[in-house]
Amino acid sequence: MYFSFMEKADLLKYLERFISTERTERFESILEERTRYITVAIEDVIQVHNTSAVIRSCEVFGIQDAHVIEGGFGRQLDKNIAMGAEQWVDVYRYENAKTCIDLLKEKGYKIIATTPHNDSCILKDFEITEKTALFFGTEKDGLSEQVLKKADGFLKIPMMGFTESLNISVSAAIILQDLTSKLRKTNLQWQLSALEMVEKRLDWTKKSIKSIEAILRRYEKMNGVKTKEGI
Repeated sequence: MYFSFMEKADLLKYLERFISTERTERFESILEERTRYITVAIEDVIQVHNTSAVIRSCEVFGIQDAHVIEGGFGRQLDKNIAMGAEQWVDVYRYENAKTCIDLLKEKGYKIIATTPHNDSCILKDFEITEKTALFFGTEKDGLSEQVLKKADGFLKIPMMGFTESLNISVSAAIILQDLTSKLRKTNLQWQLSALEMVEKRLDWTKKSIKSIEAILRRYEKMNGVKTKEGI
C-alpha cells in the first residue's frame, strides 16, 4: 500500500509539530530552489573526498539527485568533506556506467560528458533546454570511453593556462553554479513537483526528529496505518 498525496501531507503536518517553525520554513524555502532538471553523475572517482565535495556542491547549488558509479573504487563518502550534504541530496549508486546511463536516458535525461576535448561546447555557450545529466570522470583519466560514446553532448570549462584540467570537485562546482543560475532564469519547469516537495519535506523532517520511530508508531496507532509500507 502506498500513501496518497493527501495522506503524505497529513503525516507531514503531524510530524512538523515536533520540529521548530523556523526549520519547517527553512525546508520550504530550500525546496523551492531544488531541481531534478539537472542531475550529476560521478564515474569511478579515486579520491573519496572528491566524490564527497561534488555531493556538497550539488546540495549548495540545489541539485537534488546525484549518481555515483563505483565499479572500480570504494563505496564511501568522506563525511568531513560532505559536511552532512548526503542527508539532503539523494545519492544513487551503480556498479557500472551503462546501468546509470540507461536509467537516466529512460527518465528523459540528455547525457552530457564533461571533457576538455576540442569539440566540447564551452561552458558560457552551453544552454539548458532539456533535462540534463552531467557526467564527471576520474581525476587521472577523465570519463571512460563507454560514457563518451553514449554521451549526447560534451562540455568543457575554458582553460587559459598550461594545465589542461581542473580537479573534479572544482569543475563540478564551477559548472553547477553556472548552469543552475542559467536554469533559474528560464521558463522551463525546473522545480520539484508538489508531490516531490512533500516527499522531501517528509524525509527531511523525519531526519530532524530524534525519536522518530516512536512518533511514527504513535501515528500508526492513531490512524490505523503502516507508515513504513506507504512512505
